[in-house]
Amino acid sequence: MTQSTPTVTGIKLKRQSKLLEVTFDNGQTYNISCEMLRVFSPSAEVQRHGNPILVTHKKAVNIKALEPVGHYAVKIIFDDGHDTGLYSWQVLHNLCSNQTELWQQYLARLRAENGSREPLISMNIKYS
Repeated sequence: MTQSTPTVTGIKLKRQSKLLEVTFDNGQTYNISCEMLRVFSPSAEVQRHGNPILVTHKKAVNIKALEPVGHYAVKIIFDDGHDTGLYSWQVLHNLCSNQTELWQQYLARLRAENGSREPLISMNIKYS
């Protein structure tokens, strides 16, 4: 962590609105959507060594649990089963402070690759 990266002093999950409120020691407080946190997961599964995959169908995703990791990160467990991303304070600050630009880039990539934010519909199929 660099000198210029603020430290997280508070995290509050707002399950109903699917937002995570993150407060930093510099006084900044941000609300960031669970969907954005999921599609920008810092996990190796998503980031693919600097060539991130396009994560789709996560509009309805929510956070199931938050687990502190030392004094430098939080592990976010999503209700879609994804649980391998460690969100360092630096990663969280970058996502929070640049969310407008990052979100526009994500939406543009979705359009370019014919992706969708809409959740997949689960179906029960019976064979007879």
